[in-house]
Amino acid sequence: MRFSSASLTAFAAILLVSGCVGAPTAPQPAPGPIAMPRPAPTPVLPVPQGSDWRDWTVTPGDWSYRGDARGSIATYGQGGGAALLTLRCDRGAGAVTLSRSGAVGAPLTLRTSSLVRSVPVQPGGGSATAALNARDPLLDAMAFSRGRFIVEQQGAPTLVVPAWAEVGRVIEDCRG
Repeated sequence: MRFSSASLTAFAAILLVSGCVGAPTAPQPAPGPIAMPRPAPTPVLPVPQGSDWRDWTVTPGDWSYRGDARGSIATYGQGGGAALLTLRCDRGAGAVTLSRSGAVGAPLTLRTSSLVRSVPVQPGGGSATAALNARDPLLDAMAFSRGRFIVEQQGAPTLVVPAWAEVGRVIEDCRG
């Protein structure tokens, strides 16, 4: 039996059109109630847990760095909020100041993977500030601490701060 080209074309067209029919779809479910967005939770500083501070959760936040007329400044905190910790290089004085939020007058205890030391502070302006010579070994210990360092102060929450590059940049800016 022979088929003409017209009948083969018609047969191919029928096969092509029959392949375009899709499977039946299930009906769409009715939309549910509109969920209102929840406000962002207020960040809470983590409570140190466990005996080894190197395992404690890092205090939420990020470092930011910028140069200024006196040298440079690095701040640690959450975007838009007040800085929890600030390192400032005063190139003219050859000093790095550490300021933590809160006006507590107790000394700061800085704990790194290689060194622990308390430094006196001057409270004022909503922060407690300690001044260190730019060549103080404590600054190197902070910059090179394994992953994090701790800032403790009686009457204030403990800060578990990552030892990111911004710390070393401020220190090096003061050393010239």
